[in-house]
Amino acid sequence: MNDRSTAVAAWEALFRAQVSVMRNLNNEFPGGEISFNEYDVCFNLSTQPGRRARMRDLTGHLLLTQPSVSRLVDRLASRGIVEKQPDPTDARGVIVALTSHGFDVYRAVAVQHAASIAAQVSAGLTDAELRTLTDLCTKLRTATSDPVPARRGGAPLTDVATA
Repeated sequence: MNDRSTAVAAWEALFRAQVSVMRNLNNEFPGGEISFNEYDVCFNLSTQPGRRARMRDLTGHLLLTQPSVSRLVDRLASRGIVEKQPDPTDARGVIVALTSHGFDVYRAVAVQHAASIAAQVSAGLTDAELRTLTDLCTKLRTATSDPVPARRGGAPLTDVATA
């Protein structure tokens, strides 16, 4: 078992680094057509088969509440970046799909955003250190991932992706 104070110090360093990088990325974000959070929705949809996902699966990939994701998707749909479709397997469900226009917007922003990410994350780190950082973060995420998170009342969320 690891020393508790070492684990707390590691968390504090990881958290402070993440906050610093995220603030800089948010400040540098090329947000002409889409916001930082809207970009996150488009990014997650772009990684799914057919560039589409069930609303509840999409929510599981984002660090936002379900009502916030719904409002975000509605704003994107009103601008033709995504479209909402009925889920053929669940009458109450909704599929969110990235439109061709939305994918073009996402791609244009992604090129600029990737350059900013590369500059921020590689600041002060060698390629070998970046590979080690990737390995360590992946190992930590894998070790702490709960494939079936429990809701209040104990009912499992079976549709949350673990990626």
